[in-house]
Amino acid sequence: MTEPVEQDNMCIDWDVGIAMDDGVVVRADVFRPLTPGKYPVLLTYGPYAKGLAFQKGYPSAWQNMIAGHPDVAFGSTNKYQNWEVVDPEKWVPHGYVCVRVDSRGTGRSPGYVDHFSPRETRDFYQCIEWAGVQPWSNGNVGLNGVSYYGINQWHVASLQPPHLKAMCIWEGAADWYRDMTHHGGIVSTFWANWYDMQVKTVQYGLGERGPRSPVTGALVCGDETFSDEELARNRSSFGDEILAHPLDDDYHRARSADWSKVTVPFLSAANWGGQGLHPRGNFEGFVRAASKQKWLECHGLEHWTHFYTDYGRELQRRFFDFFLKGEANGWGDQPRVQLQVRHVGKFVERHETDWPLPSTRWTKFYLEPRHQTLSLEPPSEEADISFAADGDGLTFLSPPLSEATEITGPLAANLRISSSTEDADIFAVFRFFTADLREITFLGAIDPHTPVAQGWLRASHRKLDEKLSKPYRPYHSHDEVQPLVPGKPVDLAIELWPTSIVVPKGFRIALSVRGKDYQWQATTGAKLSNFKNELLGCGPFLHDDPRDRPRKIFTGTTTLHIDRSGTCNILLPVMPPR
Repeated sequence: MTEPVEQDNMCIDWDVGIAMDDGVVVRADVFRPLTPGKYPVLLTYGPYAKGLAFQKGYPSAWQNMIAGHPDVAFGSTNKYQNWEVVDPEKWVPHGYVCVRVDSRGTGRSPGYVDHFSPRETRDFYQCIEWAGVQPWSNGNVGLNGVSYYGINQWHVASLQPPHLKAMCIWEGAADWYRDMTHHGGIVSTFWANWYDMQVKTVQYGLGERGPRSPVTGALVCGDETFSDEELARNRSSFGDEILAHPLDDDYHRARSADWSKVTVPFLSAANWGGQGLHPRGNFEGFVRAASKQKWLECHGLEHWTHFYTDYGRELQRRFFDFFLKGEANGWGDQPRVQLQVRHVGKFVERHETDWPLPSTRWTKFYLEPRHQTLSLEPPSEEADISFAADGDGLTFLSPPLSEATEITGPLAANLRISSSTEDADIFAVFRFFTADLREITFLGAIDPHTPVAQGWLRASHRKLDEKLSKPYRPYHSHDEVQPLVPGKPVDLAIELWPTSIVVPKGFRIALSVRGKDYQWQATTGAKLSNFKNELLGCGPFLHDDPRDRPRKIFTGTTTLHIDRSGTCNILLPVMPPR
């Protein structure tokens, strides 16, 4: 470790060593106020390399963000910007110490890479406790960060570190199985691709083969340079490990939050457009965590943007000033739920008291077979409608709505299906059209053409956890496979992740039932530097691993069985007119 340096109105300790209980020393950068004293700490622990500049590692995301939101770059040299963590230049002057830790095996921290594992969570715990007793710390440690830096907050909070006093989970998933690796039992290929693009590229041991910090000139990925074989030995085979655990077993539970033990005050910030990774855990955490002091916020735009805008940063600061500094700033009277309700072309802020919203009018729209419409009345006739599982499926469209209608909350689709094979994957997509049938999509957390809401279910995973299921949020146990008998109908309750949209008068809503991922159009040209695939509507959150979806089983014929009792429907959270 070098001596502290004073620059840009901060005192900076580069590459501080923090010893873990097994002898591994992880490395942190510490940004402190110039005036000696004891300050609250904001800490992050994650794999994206503390020395890699946001602008260098994620250039397309950075340029898009500052072009649309100049307040992000204003008031900072931006030299210390890192992917998905706070800008210390905007926090240190307000009396905070910012600590960035490279997680084990990444950046400048040696060791074996094993994401979200119990070992990594113990490391995180020990970093919190280390920060809580440093001479510049007032003993109050807060956690703040986006995505990975939010996900692992839920995990470490389950261990209840004594110095952890508050956390802001900005778009952080929580359930390793349901939120992240297996949507409805279907493998998401996101994590294997993410590992290649965002972790292997900054693994400890790349040394001279990796980048250098633009601020210090130090090698971002450690001073040792390993061979490809040595690097491979020092990391888990992440995608293969996920594939090897198709049910919600001990592997997944060890990487998920224990809600009964999450008692620390928190602010959970979700993104309506984060279908495929980010919103579900934020809502589940708010509802299910044992914390008595908890708040929920939900916004739109790309999933990193509002973390850095004045809107997001000032909200975070009010929260942390209250819990880490004890400031009487009115946060104690902050309504428990703050929503940026989504309209066409804008968001409107509103406060609520709980989630799901207490004023919700749970409304069923029934699938009507003759004209493939959505109706408030059960169908007057029965029909079996088949579709090729590898095609575009079926879309049921409402008539133009007679009045503007707000839909905000969780959704559920109830379907009766059969398959020509022993299984079927169902992709349920809630969509939104103009009166003349032009689809309206939205700028999502990742993808610029995101539908209103999505849900997934593998038919053989249809078993429900009766204790945790709600009519509006089916909860599947994922603890056994129940194969289909070809041609024999079964009932499916499909969770669609929470959403918000105010549908203008005369517009239409729709439910698409498919056997593969939603696709807005065949090509868009939209790409981001940190993802492999073209963005066609689902971002990088795809379900196309042939090892998980062998063609023999998942390219058969699926049949939707519609009866007069209204078995096939979608339950929507409709708000009363305001």
